[in-house]
Amino acid sequence: MLTRRTFVTGSAALMCAPAVIAQAQTAWPAKTVRIVVPYPAGGQTDGIARAFGDYLARQINKTVIVENKAGAGGTIGVTEAKRADPDGTTILCTISSSLIQNRVTVKDLPYDPEKDFTYLTMVSGAGGPVVAAKKTGATNLKEFVEYAKKAGSINWGSYGIGSTPHVLIETIAKQYGIKFQVIQYRGEAPMWNDIAGQTLDGAAGSYAAAAPVVQAGTGNLIGVVGARLPPYPDTPTMTEQGAVGDFYDLRAFTAFAVPSATPKDIVDKISALLIQGGTDPTVQKMLTNFILSSPADLQTTNRIFKRDSEVMLRILRDLGVKPE
Repeated sequence: MLTRRTFVTGSAALMCAPAVIAQAQTAWPAKTVRIVVPYPAGGQTDGIARAFGDYLARQINKTVIVENKAGAGGTIGVTEAKRADPDGTTILCTISSSLIQNRVTVKDLPYDPEKDFTYLTMVSGAGGPVVAAKKTGATNLKEFVEYAKKAGSINWGSYGIGSTPHVLIETIAKQYGIKFQVIQYRGEAPMWNDIAGQTLDGAAGSYAAAAPVVQAGTGNLIGVVGARLPPYPDTPTMTEQGAVGDFYDLRAFTAFAVPSATPKDIVDKISALLIQGGTDPTVQKMLTNFILSSPADLQTTNRIFKRDSEVMLRILRDLGVKPE
């Protein structure tokens, strides 16, 4: 388990903030606010938490701690956030797989994503890159399928059972009849290193992590899950190339949440501040770099969470994915 604390201190310049903020300060927070990230420092989720944490600290003129509690596919950090006092001083920042896929892939999951948390806002990715190693010669889905069939079997990278790259290759294989072996990694970085080193034939993941491989030419962007990526507008989505299934319409998201017993007035205050954070230049720069949407409102957040949960859980069960 990796634990790292980073302190983000609110600016004294905001002592003259509007009265509504001053009132929020007296009722909340009563103590230091911490944002629990169930993944190591330096990744996309960590970057999102730090950008919003910095904004939050400046608005409430209080210290905000970003605390990394990594391990067990996000289970350790999410569980800690669940057990925190429901007073709004512990905020969870985590990705969709820890809230959805873990329900199928983790035996005796110590939290219930639907009952144990209230969701404040989320940011979603534009699309997930699907990359073939340079050695395959594939530049699109059709060519990659042809390579896989000729090779007999391929090595495919993933960062967890039930994760997006794992479900993607299972879905491709089911439609096109290819054989594969999934190599599970503890994170995206080592997976993309092996694409660059030509150990793997293909992988999928986040744009920020995959971009260096594509830019270096050691991997070819052959498709996108979701919408087309702005930096590569000529690369068609998997659906546009003939791939079939509800999976291709899903977007990976990062959500902020608090324990479900947190009072509604506090939930509303934190949610409003996080959503407002989407207008901050520093936060906007981070969202642009990761190609993420602006923070969604409460209604949209809960609608997406419910829809994606239903779709992904059905897909995982149809594919026969089970706990390790």
